[in-house]
Amino acid sequence: MRKIPLRIRLLPLLLAFAPAWAGALDFEFHAPARADDPAAAAAMRDLAERILPVYQDADIERYLANLSALQLADSNYAAADDARISLRERQKGAADASQPPGRAVAMDLYAHARTIAAAGTMPLPQAFAQSFRDTASGLGDQEAYAAAAWLAAPPDRAREALQVAFDGLRAGVSISLDQAIYLIWMYLSLDARRSLGPQVGPLSAEEIRRRYISGDEVLLHSPSGAEVHVRVVLPKGAAAKRPTLLEFALAPSLDDAVACAARGYVGVVAYSPSQSRGPEGQLLFKHEGEDARAVIQWITRQSWSDGRVGMYGAGYAGFAAWSAARRLPSALKAIATDDAMAPGIDFPAAGRIFRNSAYPWALAADAPDGSSGRDDAQWLELNRKWYRSGKSYRSLDRLAKGHNSTFDRWLDHPSYDRFWQRMIPFGKRFAGVGIPVLSITGYYADGEAGALYYFTQHRQYRKDADHTLLIGPWGNDALRDGVSPLLRGYAVDSAALIDLPQLRLRWFDHVFRNGPMPILLKDRVNYEVMGANEWRHAPSLEAAAGGALRFYLAPAASGERQRLAPASPAGEGSIAQTVNLADRRDAEWTPDARILGKSPEVRNGLSFLSEPLQQPLEIDGALTGLLDFTVNRMDLDLKLALYELPPGGGARLLGDPYEFRASYAGDRVHRRLLRNGERQQLPFASERMIGTKVQSGSRLLLVLEVNKRPDQQINYGAGGDVSEESIRNARPPLRIRWHGGSYIEVPVRK
Repeated sequence: MRKIPLRIRLLPLLLAFAPAWAGALDFEFHAPARADDPAAAAAMRDLAERILPVYQDADIERYLANLSALQLADSNYAAADDARISLRERQKGAADASQPPGRAVAMDLYAHARTIAAAGTMPLPQAFAQSFRDTASGLGDQEAYAAAAWLAAPPDRAREALQVAFDGLRAGVSISLDQAIYLIWMYLSLDARRSLGPQVGPLSAEEIRRRYISGDEVLLHSPSGAEVHVRVVLPKGAAAKRPTLLEFALAPSLDDAVACAARGYVGVVAYSPSQSRGPEGQLLFKHEGEDARAVIQWITRQSWSDGRVGMYGAGYAGFAAWSAARRLPSALKAIATDDAMAPGIDFPAAGRIFRNSAYPWALAADAPDGSSGRDDAQWLELNRKWYRSGKSYRSLDRLAKGHNSTFDRWLDHPSYDRFWQRMIPFGKRFAGVGIPVLSITGYYADGEAGALYYFTQHRQYRKDADHTLLIGPWGNDALRDGVSPLLRGYAVDSAALIDLPQLRLRWFDHVFRNGPMPILLKDRVNYEVMGANEWRHAPSLEAAAGGALRFYLAPAASGERQRLAPASPAGEGSIAQTVNLADRRDAEWTPDARILGKSPEVRNGLSFLSEPLQQPLEIDGALTGLLDFTVNRMDLDLKLALYELPPGGGARLLGDPYEFRASYAGDRVHRRLLRNGERQQLPFASERMIGTKVQSGSRLLLVLEVNKRPDQQINYGAGGDVSEESIRNARPPLRIRWHGGSYIEVPVRK
């Protein structure tokens, strides 16, 4: 180890005399237009040069970390390398083993590689290879894996974070010291990943071969008749028996097993290819529980197993964990899922409305190469072709010239009947899931409804269920790809930018090793409040809010927008609405997925606007309400979306819309048709949660639409099998009269 420079060893004395005003400095700064702007490097260097002479911090470790960042941005690589060496020396033996310092070790490697390259003896890629090999041998498994994973992450997230920071500073001409240091860290994260990321793969593979045992695939024969492929990763020289973490997925990644092994577990990944079942095909969702239980039984017979297994995974892998828990094996001790699919609940139909995207998904899942055979543009054109044709929903795969028996079988079961109920726990079977469960999802994730279903049903049928929910402002694949700092145009709160994979592993440590529960998981429901930049914790979804505001859907004077009124409108006022279900002129329309944007376009619906809020409002929970209406159909599909309209203009979507079929609003299992031509009331409860702060002076905007779009099943309201209905059932036009008893209840924190 190189000698620590004198200026670093004298830090405690120097910092004792740090000026009190050092942290209050502002610096002139003009943000570059783009994160990839070539001028960004010069702007960061100029900023660092001006900060370095005055920067002080009484916290020595924070001082050293930030000093190294400033020196790296200033291209003073040798000094930065010295600062990081000093930081490592101070932290030796004191680091929290539950939180591998991925960025810290990566920055050590980055600083040392830059120092070697700056000396002129070798180019940066070769210098990084030398730095990695020199350093990795002295790192523990967790540190080595965390550093490689951090550097190998696509630079897109770092680019987005830097762009968000630049955009937020563009209106001003100066920034604070804290803002400047944050900006420099974001720039270095981007530079390190785009400069070194391409070299990480081969170097990491060397370390994996050196540290872990990963044998050939094992082929198991499940009682279901499937061939199940299994791969195992465990640390070398590990004689002790240990718990196993299992992912059962359509196409599992060995990287996930390595991450588990780096944490000291045995990592196992398993899958069952579609062709292993012969003519029967994959029969998606039918046998995964049985196949996963066969893998668990095999694990318990291995010499490295201590008899305890945890399952984890996102989407389909999350479903497989729940499917295995339906008949709980004694060895399965915990499951942790991210947006776990709930077949029959959120896929292939959400709110009982089938999604066209389920068809290519079924094709890809059945295909040996995992491909649906078409790109996104081709599937988009198929949606439009079907929509324009006015043909029944069952004709979708025939129009695609790719009949799929799995998709057709799904359409045979529009209710949540025994076909779906046998795939995961249902009703009282949830009472038998007596193991710890962690569910992670996002307000804007496709899997949110499924995750909330598992959580609420488990808690309903097992009062002492050890089930923890974590939800934040995240979209799809937040755990797999990392939390995005920019989500559909919205700058995510810094409190929500957390390392979800590490949090999941720390939760497994709590279950299997009596480690501390991660601080974010301090209660049953844990959610980040958008706009408040704070986490809240509650014992249940109902307790998260503590109160509710009722708004009635009130008619307005001619030419004005309908109102969200705090009191029921007087008299028998009502609002008439007509929708031509045969109109196909909107085939090119695509929904606006942005969270932030202009006031939303209303299609086939109505909008209701509140008065400006007199004080800030925190919305925590799911929308509920009652629709009071008369309709000339026996069924219809509806969409509800809630927005904030700030005083300064624009609109913010407070959570993804709730889309649902009216005949199933109160009961997924039994369909209750509407009464054609009669006034009736329909209670509803959204299957999505909102967690956000709405500022004083803003208005709430509710959009209520009839669902008619090219990428979803169309309900013509004839009262039969919706998949058999066609444009022939579109006459006469759909007519609804919304009566004054209609209202929504917004859950608010008291």
